[in-house]
Amino acid sequence: MVQCENRSFQAFETFPHHPSQHHPTVHLAHSETLAQSAPIVDFVWYPGASRYNLPSYCFVASVRECPVKLLDGRNGRLRANIIAPHSLAFNLAADKLTIFPRLYCGFEDAIEIFDVQRPGEGHRLQTTPSKKSKDGLKGIISTIAFSLSPDYYAAGSLTPSSPAFDNIGLFNESAQEPVLSIGGVSGLERGGVMELMFSPTQLHMLYASFRRSEKIWGWDLRGDASSPPSLTNQKTRFDIESSGRWLATGNQMGKIAMYDLGVGGTVDDGEDFGSKVREIKPALLYEAHGDTIGAVAFHPLQPVLLSVSGSRHFDDAGEQSVSSASEDSDSDSSDGSDSDVAVVRKLRRRPQPSVRDASIKMWDFGGLGRPESEVG
Repeated sequence: MVQCENRSFQAFETFPHHPSQHHPTVHLAHSETLAQSAPIVDFVWYPGASRYNLPSYCFVASVRECPVKLLDGRNGRLRANIIAPHSLAFNLAADKLTIFPRLYCGFEDAIEIFDVQRPGEGHRLQTTPSKKSKDGLKGIISTIAFSLSPDYYAAGSLTPSSPAFDNIGLFNESAQEPVLSIGGVSGLERGGVMELMFSPTQLHMLYASFRRSEKIWGWDLRGDASSPPSLTNQKTRFDIESSGRWLATGNQMGKIAMYDLGVGGTVDDGEDFGSKVREIKPALLYEAHGDTIGAVAFHPLQPVLLSVSGSRHFDDAGEQSVSSASEDSDSDSSDGSDSDVAVVRKLRRRPQPSVRDASIKMWDFGGLGRPESEVG
């Protein structure tokens, strides 16, 4: 499922295509367009969603100025309405313990928790004691990430951090209260948090990207959470593959960077924790698109990476000059000569954005990163 700026979801299906003896290939094909009434804020698939299990084949979408929608994954049919938050996340670890999933929604200064099996209001967790308080997590909760451990989850705010407060917090799942403030970037990052993600294999590693940032940051939560290592790259939505070793992200130049988190990305047990920020260079950097890469995602079972590109470019100034000439042919004029008058008019129109490369590509790392399928 692809979230687009034209107020729609674009659904794509993957299926084997010309499988070889060494490894199967994957083909990508567009299947459905699900138009929405307003810009899309966020969406998340129902845990375990599968086209072979139709009751679970649905997703939750947050659309601006609309209630949260539970939509059918096949045709976009509305199944239920909840509320209108700024971020969405399902607690996958808790789902394994309680059978039924809980939906976590980000609001301003709060996180609201819903049991999707029970209609009605949810439980609201205030992330800060009050508007005037300097404690806690302040502002719009823009992203929520769950560790595979059922003990805790992380939340980030769009409010930039400062020496007085951080904009990432760690929360205890059972007690439903904050347990740790995560920071150390107040003097280095001026934007809010855009994405949080735990490593799928090293549950103590948390990674974050910030608005208008050139870095992705990581924290080892076993040590000093105020001193993260950094990954140098232009911020977009990133992903970590299932083994927890490789992190991929794109940049504004249309390049994809791959980081080896097993080399300098973690701290071994027994190693002293230092306060110095460590920098990890990309192990692989290659040209992928002709425009900004908005997001990347790993295939859960195969060595395949999906990337999407496209951004708005305002190439025209919005003004256009038009010249014309008028001739006075009055033969009875006193001087008896013709006169040409040049008239210049400026037509103002609203600049229209253009897209240089709006495409989706799949990269086969079993074939050394060659493009396997492309839609654009």
